[in-house]
Amino acid sequence: MDAAEYPQPVIDSIADHIEEILKLLGEDPRREGLVKTPVRAAKALWFATQGYRGTEEETVGDALFTAPSGGMVTVKDIEFYSFCEHHILPFFGRVSVGYIPDGKIIGLSKVARLVNLYARRLQTQERFTQQVCTAVQRAVGAKGVIVMCNGQHLCMKMRGVEKQDSSTTTVAVCGDFETDSSLKREFFEML
Repeated sequence: MDAAEYPQPVIDSIADHIEEILKLLGEDPRREGLVKTPVRAAKALWFATQGYRGTEEETVGDALFTAPSGGMVTVKDIEFYSFCEHHILPFFGRVSVGYIPDGKIIGLSKVARLVNLYARRLQTQERFTQQVCTAVQRAVGAKGVIVMCNGQHLCMKMRGVEKQDSSTTTVAVCGDFETDSSLKREFFEML
């Protein structure tokens, strides 16, 4: 994201709030290391939440293609970065998506872009996983979609219970994956 993509009035407003937060935390936002921090942090937050400013339709565009086969398509280990909506702390991990085409396939990079669209918002991992599943289903009209997400949450690692090795796995399914356990098994074996 370049400077032209940052709406200056919004960035200035966010920066003002961050400066006030720094003061409330006991910091002096005028000290050398923090002078530019409010603006840098505002731009970082704007970038990290860009999912609010996109749509599925814009993300997919015209990257749908006729598919001669109905075999499962799997895109594995798509990294993501998000913010926990409860603490506004990062969580991150990997998402794997499988779908059964019904005459159409989607450009592979568009699957990763749909992941980013929903990751770049304040989220819960459970909702994020379901949103990716639903988005792929809507985009491609698949017979079925399955999404597995494995995430690590800083709200569990650096505060609260402070469990450094913990991770969370969520799965969302729709269509044929809801009723056909052999399809689920095939997907998990591919991973």
